[in-house]
Amino acid sequence: MAKKIPMRMCVSCREMRPKKELTRVVRTPEGMVIIDPTGRANGRGAYLCLNAACLDKAIKSRALERALETKIEPEVYEALRKDCLNAAAEQAD
Repeated sequence: MAKKIPMRMCVSCREMRPKKELTRVVRTPEGMVIIDPTGRANGRGAYLCLNAACLDKAIKSRALERALETKIEPEVYEALRKDCLNAAAEQAD
């Protein structure tokens, strides 16, 4: 029997994708917003596609802020943008 693939929804484009294709952003119990590469950090999490269009849409619509129920600093968005660029470069190779 085939193993079930965990699916998650991008908060920006609302598309269901395998969990490994998305980036998890977490609001920790202390109130910090961090990128969670392991997918296991404690706190409230939200998932984003690793492409610039989804990130721009999430910033403009404040979808990530609503999902995490907190204000997100520009530094977090810049870190996400770097992750998007790295992912795009890896896909191009």
